[in-house]
Amino acid sequence: MREQEEFFLNAHEFGKNFTWGVSTAAYQIEGAYDTHGKGPSIWDTFTTKPNTVLNGDNANISCDFYHKYKEDILLMKSMNIDNFRFSISWSRILPNGIGSVNEPGIQFYNNVIDFCLEQGITPWVTLYHWDLPQVLEGKGGWTNRNIIQWFSEFTSLCATSFGDRVKHWMVLNEPMVFTGAGYFLGVHAPGKKRLKNFLPAVHHAVLCQAEGGRLLRKLVPNAQIGTTFSCSQISPYRQNNRDKKTAVLVDALLNRLFIEPALGLGYPTKEAPVLKKLKPYIQPTDMEDCLFDFDFIGIQNYTREKVRYSLLVPYIRAKIVKASKRNVPTTLMDWEVYPPSIYNMIKKYSSYPQIKKIIITENGAAFKDSIDGEIINDIARVNYLQRYLNQVLKAKKEGLNIHGYFVWTFTDNFEWAEGYYPRFGLVHINFKTLKRTIKASGKWFADFLSRKN
Repeated sequence: MREQEEFFLNAHEFGKNFTWGVSTAAYQIEGAYDTHGKGPSIWDTFTTKPNTVLNGDNANISCDFYHKYKEDILLMKSMNIDNFRFSISWSRILPNGIGSVNEPGIQFYNNVIDFCLEQGITPWVTLYHWDLPQVLEGKGGWTNRNIIQWFSEFTSLCATSFGDRVKHWMVLNEPMVFTGAGYFLGVHAPGKKRLKNFLPAVHHAVLCQAEGGRLLRKLVPNAQIGTTFSCSQISPYRQNNRDKKTAVLVDALLNRLFIEPALGLGYPTKEAPVLKKLKPYIQPTDMEDCLFDFDFIGIQNYTREKVRYSLLVPYIRAKIVKASKRNVPTTLMDWEVYPPSIYNMIKKYSSYPQIKKIIITENGAAFKDSIDGEIINDIARVNYLQRYLNQVLKAKKEGLNIHGYFVWTFTDNFEWAEGYYPRFGLVHINFKTLKRTIKASGKWFADFLSRKN
């Protein structure tokens, strides 16, 4: 067993105003998939199809946070965690996506928010974390321009229902992932493929990102409004011109596609010419409507990717070289453990002068945890978190505008197409009994946070 590495990190080194928390997502933890009037989401549907999710897993029960939210929030409090990021299930509060409101769904989130506040935990709400109502997907989902109106109705309901108590908001979670994996590769819900689905989904998500921000600004006094982006350091596999050019193109698609329109820079078509195919979907005032002045940007980094030129890949001529093929340390997700990536991504996003604040809204890792009775020994995760936090601290000390860090994730949960195989949690879940057990990493994080003042 690998020994724990020695890192003399103290939370107080990050400053007294640095924000610490944990992140989750509704579909991944709530369960209660058809309880109290909730309608089906695209993930409820996707998981019923054969060969979509590892081992045929689904999140019908998952962690059962719907019924166990008090237990989990009290556990957070015991671990010195005072900021909790969670998302609102669109189909739990609007079963048909629009129209009739499901009051038990509204009440559930009121209960979660109120209990957080009672325990001294600040709620950070993500509006959209990938669980589009299936009814709306039946009308085209993110490929249908009407999604802007649908999303506006959902956003307005959330703002008016919860905005008196929730002051920290994120509009979208990782739009590149839900459009790319869901509407181009087909490996996530709703399982659509091809450029003809991906391109309109991208543009409509960019417009919703800004419109959601504007509605929150209008409806929630004193709100701090952000949105979150997946990001990975992109490096050429070989030091030749083709691979270097390929790395620039992939960086434009993965790391710049959604932030730059919001900043008024437009789409990065020069570096990624395939994006010129967005033109038919762009209406006269759209590029102005893409603009929004976010209070903060959430970046979500786990790894770096190495890419090479490939003639066989249509549109982009690029291929990611898997970490397992490169003889580097990896997680269960076959992601390279490369701590400098988080520093490099903070530096990259700090280079945009329009970005006011950066918060790491997700970072974490899945490893094979060692279980011995009540003891969950996950030293690999402790080492990972410490090494990545060392890089965040480096960025902070250099004066980069990094202001917070949220671990992905609080409890083991349903990890999308990978089902329950990869465990990212600080807290172990026995998915048969739903028993919660704090792992070594959770105990380390609790101790770390106890020394933040």
